[in-house]
Amino acid sequence: MADDLKITVNEYMPLRDVVFHTLRQSILKGELQPGDRLLEIQLAKKLGVSRTPIREALRKLELEGLVLMIPRRGAEVAGITEKGLRDVLEVRRSLEELAIELAVQRMNDRDIDDLEKARVAFRESLSQNDEIRIAQADENFHDVIYRGTYNDKLIQMLNNLRDQMYRYRLEYIKDVGKRQVILVEHENILNAVRTRNPELGRRAMREHIDNQEITISRQIAQEQRQRPRGRRAEGRTGKREAE
Repeated sequence: MADDLKITVNEYMPLRDVVFHTLRQSILKGELQPGDRLLEIQLAKKLGVSRTPIREALRKLELEGLVLMIPRRGAEVAGITEKGLRDVLEVRRSLEELAIELAVQRMNDRDIDDLEKARVAFRESLSQNDEIRIAQADENFHDVIYRGTYNDKLIQMLNNLRDQMYRYRLEYIKDVGKRQVILVEHENILNAVRTRNPELGRRAMREHIDNQEITISRQIAQEQRQRPRGRRAEGRTGKREAE
């Protein structure tokens, strides 16, 4: 467990949400690693809170797929599995292809200007070399597309998937060599919107998400090869998901 785990108090946010966001960020940043046990007593002591907000935060993290509840063992940080990746990206691919198809047809000039600004903001975020900021900038680019569909139900479905997508988005961005690829993909998507070409938009979005899946799958396979043989079954192969 991370020794430097600290809570940032926010007077406008319930304590359980503060604890949730603190633990979530620690997991996403890699300060808490897959397999790390999350003991309520230890976490409560480190963060200076009671066990109740810890317990509530762990339940929310379990719903996001960031934490596993293991019988007779308790909570621990979940690894990224091939199945988890595939499940999320299959849904995301279908929804985002529909989103870009609608956005191409419905975005007005102001929406397109907002998408261009989001593209530039992503490009500028790359110079900061801050994975969290880059992931947020990528998320903002997609948010503009979602709003440009003018379909409230689709926007709601994509927003419900947001937290589950975030971990994979962050994993993809950790590959520094792929950041320029994402920039080019954003340009292709923007070009499809400007030229009102739904097929080009679907193709560009599909390529964008397919590249993410290929890259993260390669990272998972590499980590499995590097793990000691006895722990491979416990890592990112998905065995624990089935327990």
